[in-house]
Amino acid sequence: MTYTTVQVPISGGDSAVRCLVTGSGPGLVLVHGTGATPEANWGPVIDALKNRYTLVAPALSGSGETTDTGAPLTVDDLVAQVLGAADAAGLDTFHLAGHSLGATVSAAVAGARPERVRSLFLHAGWAVTDPWQAFQFDLWQRLLHTDKDLLSRMLQLTAFGANSLAGRTSDDFHQGVAGFNELIAAEGMARQAELNTRVDITGALARITAPSLVVAGSQDLVVPPHHQKELVAAIDSAEYVELDGGHALPFEQPEVFVRTLADFVDRNEAGAKALAAA
Repeated sequence: MTYTTVQVPISGGDSAVRCLVTGSGPGLVLVHGTGATPEANWGPVIDALKNRYTLVAPALSGSGETTDTGAPLTVDDLVAQVLGAADAAGLDTFHLAGHSLGATVSAAVAGARPERVRSLFLHAGWAVTDPWQAFQFDLWQRLLHTDKDLLSRMLQLTAFGANSLAGRTSDDFHQGVAGFNELIAAEGMARQAELNTRVDITGALARITAPSLVVAGSQDLVVPPHHQKELVAAIDSAEYVELDGGHALPFEQPEVFVRTLADFVDRNEAGAKALAAA
């Protein structure tokens, strides 16, 4: 894997976006969720697809080594960072996949530049923050400003589906907390969580033209499935799949998650090649 840093202007000033780039073939851009990093969110996907796709995964403001002025974030800021990463990798068109906040941002990218997105995979995204979500994400910020260990403990209980929690030991829970604590950058995640309280991308959804697959976790307590169903209703001809798991489906069932994403992207890449050859 290689890394590059891309200068991208955003609303608060310039940002230096750290991007993971690996593989070869058609472009696939991967957009991580709140508090995550490209490596943590997409590791199994990268391992599975790097031999047949050029994978580009930016660290959004608040995550990894990406830096900016620290001003409040907007969805448009993160859209600019995703497009800047694709530009830097030389991708005129690309498949696009996002998880959680990354799914919301990916949908906004596909609405802003529909001619560039070849297919769109959205897991656990949402179009408009409702009062329940706003309350939740405000709580995340309060916990992050108090002691991120408290948020890590809560996420052990809310981000994973009941089936994956059932067999866990006390040691498993403590190891999970330690893993979250190592991953989470409290100040950056708090900025992303603050953005989560005021998301509204409804205007972008009707402009999406890419073949789209919206994936929900049946036990998702962070962004419940009714949000994904709202995306499906608003995106023309979008498909919907509900998998048995929670919000952390990429970590709970990585093989199922990778297979679902890979089958969708492969199908659309094959269809595009057949159309071009006709």
